[in-house]
Amino acid sequence: TRRIELIIGIGYDDDIRKAKEILVEILAADSRILPNPAPLVAVSALAESSVNLVVRPWVATDDYWDVYFALTEKIKITFDERGISFPYPQRDVHLFQSAE
Repeated sequence: TRRIELIIGIGYDDDIRKAKEILVEILAADSRILPNPAPLVAVSALAESSVNLVVRPWVATDDYWDVYFALTEKIKITFDERGISFPYPQRDVHLFQSAE
């Protein structure tokens, strides 16, 4: 078996509990994910631009990449549908004109 590890960043204004519930639902819906050891969904970091959630399901070695790619896509689609944002680094630039 192998453990998949995904780090999913959500916005600071998003509901952590809702995001975690969605992730648990997604994991439960994929029969290739092993029930033992149980998948982990937890807050892993309060980063500069996002709250990072770690997603760690276990799968059979032969299923690793198929599940990895399927989960990544399913998480993006489901978060978009359910109003959870994926933040990205942004900078505000303020320009001031000199009175010279």
